[in-house]
Amino acid sequence: MKRPSGFTVIEFLFVMTIAGILTAIAIPSFKYVTASNRVAQEINGLLGDLQYARAEAIKEGFWVTACASADGASCSGTNSWRTGWIIFSDINNNQSVNGGDLILRTSAAFSGTDTLLADNSMTSVTFNREGFASMYPGTATAITVPVTLKLNTAPQNTQWERCLAITAVGGTTSTERNGTGNCN
Repeated sequence: MKRPSGFTVIEFLFVMTIAGILTAIAIPSFKYVTASNRVAQEINGLLGDLQYARAEAIKEGFWVTACASADGASCSGTNSWRTGWIIFSDINNNQSVNGGDLILRTSAAFSGTDTLLADNSMTSVTFNREGFASMYPGTATAITVPVTLKLNTAPQNTQWERCLAITAVGGTTSTERNGTGNCN
């Protein structure tokens, strides 16, 4: 007597049940990974552009400003950086793009609904030829306390947030905080 080959219905249902359970466990983890990667890319994009602005200011010997920008050609004057930003040579140190200024880099708006807000109503940051950071229009005065940009995901995850701090000496650091609700 020859035994039939293949799977029985019971074996097939058992395998499908196990596959369903594993999928139910994996999908929420995968959503976290993709959201985490998106947020890391957004904050690291700004971090890299700020480091570039500082390096250009030191290399070229003139002020370089980074500011929030919605159109990629002028500063928006808001502390919400989710609309994108520009890096430009700021010849007269007035934190706005004028005739002699050259736009060095632009960054597009976030594709999602994440928010990126600066504290102290910081709308721009300027690096001088020594690499020091200033956020006061028309002055070479360095900032006195670190300025922080806080990135929150939408829908907001209250457990985690990404923070980008800019110090008076022009240093920039990115951190991830757990459950504090505060980047400081």
